[in-house]
Amino acid sequence: MSLTILLIVSLFCGLISAQDDGNTTIFASHLQIEGCFPDMCDLLREFGAVREKLRVMETRMEDSETRLKDTETQLKDTETRLTDTETQLKDTETRLTESENQILELKKEKKTVVFSAATGGGGAIGPFDTDITLVYRTVITNIGAAYGPSTGVFVAPVAGVYYFTIFFHAGWQHGKMLKLYKNNDLVVMTHDCKSFWDGADNGGNAVFLQLVQGDQVYVRLVAGTFVWGTDHHTTFSGFLVTEM
Repeated sequence: MSLTILLIVSLFCGLISAQDDGNTTIFASHLQIEGCFPDMCDLLREFGAVREKLRVMETRMEDSETRLKDTETQLKDTETRLTDTETQLKDTETRLTESENQILELKKEKKTVVFSAATGGGGAIGPFDTDITLVYRTVITNIGAAYGPSTGVFVAPVAGVYYFTIFFHAGWQHGKMLKLYKNNDLVVMTHDCKSFWDGADNGGNAVFLQLVQGDQVYVRLVAGTFVWGTDHHTTFSGFLVTEM
């Protein structure tokens, strides 16, 4: 009975010493001073060493868990940046597709305007007592239908820069004078005087005009002058150079 009590007391004292400072050497010395059994002291030393190893392993485990959490955080940040990059890439691709579609639409919508017409007839047109708008009734080309063969007036379908030419052929009997107008403004003209030594006269002129949609361009035959009207001689032509 006394042996059992002694063992219990020795074990209790050893545990108290180990909890105080974790120093197994002091604990062993203490047991020797108290007269503990050698086997029990060895057991307690081993217990203290195992406890220290467990403490070290727990510390290393906590460090590993911390590093793992940091790695997980970094991985989440990387995934977030990757997602943002993918979103930006998709937005860029969407804008690129929209731009390409707009370019295609602009190409489809690009207006083509070209016309060329002759006066028609089979003889002299004029002279008249007043200026008249010369009607070029024989249409050679009229892409865009901007020229009116019944009125002789070209109406700009879109804003842009246009190029116009006028030519005439006539005999010597009278003077010849054609004037090209933009709305009510004289732009260019071509003429030749009556001559007795020249059996036929030819003339012409050309001009670039900046027009807005709805502007009108036409040719006037001046009073007292004439031109020769056929399907081939006296012409009025124009085309759209570029839209604006």
